[in-house]
Amino acid sequence: MINFFRGKSRLFLLVAIDLAIMSIAYWMILYRVRFTDDPLATANLSVYFYAMIGCVFFARLVFQVYRQMWRYASSDVFLRMVLSDVAGGLLYILIDRTFFRYHLSFAHAVATISVGLLTSLSARFVYQFLRKRPDLPFFYRLQKIRETVPKTNVAIVGAGELGVMLAKELLSNPNSRYFPAYFIDNDLRKVGTLIEGIKVIGPDSEIMKHIKDLPIQEIILTIPNMAPEMREELIKTYMSSGYKVLVYDYPTDRIDHEEKRTIRDINIEDLLFRAPITLNDQDTADYYQGKTILVTGAGGSIGSELTRQLAKMQPERLVLLDIYENGVYDLGQELCRAYGNKLSFDTVIASVCNKEQLYRVFDRYKPQVVFHAAAHKHVPLMEANCAEAIYNNIFGTLNTVDAAEKYGAERFVLISTDKAVNPTNIMGATKRMCEMIVQSRRDSKTNFVAVRFGNVLGSNGSVVPLFKQQIENGGPVTITDKRIIRYFMTIPEAAQLVLKTGRRAERSEIYVLDMGKPIKIYDLAVKLISLSGLVPDKDIMIEEIGLRPGEKLYEELLVSAEGCEQTEEDRIFIERSPAVSRVDIEARLNRLLLALPVLTHGQEYRMLMREVVPTYADAEEVNNLAGSLVETAGVS
Repeated sequence: MINFFRGKSRLFLLVAIDLAIMSIAYWMILYRVRFTDDPLATANLSVYFYAMIGCVFFARLVFQVYRQMWRYASSDVFLRMVLSDVAGGLLYILIDRTFFRYHLSFAHAVATISVGLLTSLSARFVYQFLRKRPDLPFFYRLQKIRETVPKTNVAIVGAGELGVMLAKELLSNPNSRYFPAYFIDNDLRKVGTLIEGIKVIGPDSEIMKHIKDLPIQEIILTIPNMAPEMREELIKTYMSSGYKVLVYDYPTDRIDHEEKRTIRDINIEDLLFRAPITLNDQDTADYYQGKTILVTGAGGSIGSELTRQLAKMQPERLVLLDIYENGVYDLGQELCRAYGNKLSFDTVIASVCNKEQLYRVFDRYKPQVVFHAAAHKHVPLMEANCAEAIYNNIFGTLNTVDAAEKYGAERFVLISTDKAVNPTNIMGATKRMCEMIVQSRRDSKTNFVAVRFGNVLGSNGSVVPLFKQQIENGGPVTITDKRIIRYFMTIPEAAQLVLKTGRRAERSEIYVLDMGKPIKIYDLAVKLISLSGLVPDKDIMIEEIGLRPGEKLYEELLVSAEGCEQTEEDRIFIERSPAVSRVDIEARLNRLLLALPVLTHGQEYRMLMREVVPTYADAEEVNNLAGSLVETAGVS
């Protein structure tokens, strides 16, 4: 009820203001008729005045002019007002020619309507201008009364369409904490001009010489569709300014850009300096639509993002399976908030190592597609807990594969890792064994595939959260070796790769992704420290602590010319390695089952895994040969 009266009071106020200024404008034009030879000079002009006012206001109500929020009005709203006054003028002419004895000339009618329209538009332009410029002295005090958020002067880098859109958004929002004081642009045609009342300065090379003299506190970059090399140069340039640098862009944790652009901090994902991997297409969404889909490890980083992406594709039902209740509970609450009753999903707390319980889940839901993301992945922890890595990763995968086959799943997708390529640790060796299990099921009615990718930025236990925590604690940031290199991708990219390959027709294949150039972990640490506004090796020290047991100095290239076949997707390949037969795999699994109960030491487990995974090598031997490869790898 309060909002109703507020809306009505705003309507009455607008009408009253228009009535006042239009009355003055109309009467000034009509009054001039008395000094002409027109027959109207001796008539009662009040009748014409009221008729004209009535027609125009009637047309404005019909065109819903007074329902617009004028502080946010754009060209289409002003066009609506022009059309309404034209319609009102035509209505007046019709009434004048039909009912009045003396007729107002067409020229006088047009002049009167036009002046009234001009005064109304001018009042709105002035109102918008004053709301956008709280820095003007004559408006400052009034604006401060309304404002509760202090303003921060910012320079917007880029006076293109995106930069202007941001400026308009900031100027029209009284609660925004930013005030656009300048545009910075390299287009010399724009430099020195005003856009939305904001001065355009530039180019970058000149501005950086005296940027400290500008009355700004922060810089916002608007950089759409920019080549990775140009993006890198721009970010580096302005990060060296000493100001806090922000970007106006989509959230980095979303690949489909369903959310609107927002002002946010520069994240490490922005500093990968490569073109983003976008694999969305309608065929993928159509494949999963209407299907029952099971995700194991659904509460983890990859499993939860897979679930989010699948939820958008209108599946019949999602089954979220995880042994860790907190992560999958949070995911379930997120889905409830986002979809309500529009999404059918069930949360199952279970272990993939419990074969009987797993079979009951498959028997109940009969999933058509299975994504197997449940696994232990931390290399140092698994080196210290070899038996658990083998039981959970290998036999948990075996149980899930058998269940999918027994209960007639159409498709099974294993989430693998680059550490499975010529593994040097227990975790990598177990994941390679999981790949071989998948490859051995070529004769199955279920299509089994594995998807292999590198390190995932921001995933649970990854290096980025660790570095951030160390920086927050004042350092030092610890790295195992300054030469160590890794491939990186974002969580959404990894999830999209998995979904894309999950609908393909090939059986028992391993899909790998061309992830571009690897990145030195040392460089990653330097960039994260710089993002925090600190100086590496001065404010925050970077210390080497030595390679951990089983850790490679470098990861194998995920895609090489030999043994890989490119799909129709530029960055997705199929590894054509020789598959192991089902009989051979069963023999190796039996060897593990018989030996595991009698082993006690980590080295014994490692020797056992070398028997069943021939590519498993000693990390020290591999790293001794890695120095020359690192020097020639073209690391960015």
